[in-house]
Amino acid sequence: MTDQANNGQPSFNIQRIYLKDLSLEQPNAPAILLEQGQPQVDVQLNLNAEEVKDGLFEITVTATVTTKVNDKVLFLVEAKQAGLFEIRNVPQEQMQPIVAIACPQIVYPYLRATVADIINRTGFPPVHLTEVNFQAMYEAQLQQAAAGAPQALNS
Repeated sequence: MTDQANNGQPSFNIQRIYLKDLSLEQPNAPAILLEQGQPQVDVQLNLNAEEVKDGLFEITVTATVTTKVNDKVLFLVEAKQAGLFEIRNVPQEQMQPIVAIACPQIVYPYLRATVADIINRTGFPPVHLTEVNFQAMYEAQLQQAAAGAPQALNS
């Protein structure tokens, strides 16, 4: 077996997938549990990438799920699912798509399961996060960057 880090061959390895942070709040319980009405669910996603060591990247996908009944918070869940990825000898122009598309696609299913499970444990039906097209998100960010700061793509 050859050492890919030293022979110049591109390598991509998943080191670990882990739950980085999880919080659940039911600030208006138990009174809110008696409220009648259709719950409104708001889901916000966030992506963070950080090189923690040479060739080792932590990719974190965060979901914040806020559910309200009659404008009162029923529950709020924030979950941060992370992955540690070893990425070596990859051309610079390919790094951003790997970090912004490939890695989050690996981490996201774990986040979906975590969110559904924790909400189910509250006694409410689980909220299943929809599939996310990280490719489309990445392309939209590139378009926004190009429209707002064309020089950023030339550097």
